[in-house]
Amino acid sequence: MSVTLTDQDKTTLRTAAWGAVSLMSAAGAAGSAHKVATYGSIALTSATGLVGHVLTKAPKGVKYGKTVAELADQVLPALTAAMGLLRQQDPAEADNFRSTVIVAIDSAAQTHQGRPSPTLVDMARKITGALDAA
Repeated sequence: MSVTLTDQDKTTLRTAAWGAVSLMSAAGAAGSAHKVATYGSIALTSATGLVGHVLTKAPKGVKYGKTVAELADQVLPALTAAMGLLRQQDPAEADNFRSTVIVAIDSAAQTHQGRPSPTLVDMARKITGALDAA
C-alpha cells in the first residue's frame, strides 16, 4: 500500500512524536530532563519505515507554549490525529508510529535509577491514551 503524506501530515507526526518526548522531559525530575529528552530522541531517530523517514527531523517552527498544559494541549491531539491519518492510509505504519512513540516514552521513563517517577508514569499514561483514542 502506498502512503501519501502531505507536508501538514508530516508536521502532525513530528509534532506528535517529538512533542511526546518533550512532555516526558517536562514531567521528569529536576536535573533529569536532559537525559529524558536524549533517550526519547534516540528512540525516535532509530525508527524505521515511513515513520522513521518522517521522524528523522524534529518539527520546525512549532511553538509548544510556555507551560506543560499548553504543550499537552497541542501534543495529545496531534498524537490522536497522527494515529487516525496513518490508520486510514496504512494500518501497519500506524502500528509502527505507536510502537515508536511507546519505545520513546519508555526509554525516557527508564532514565531514572529504579522506578520512573509518578509524574513520568502519569504522563506516559496520558500519551498512550491519546495514541489509543483514534
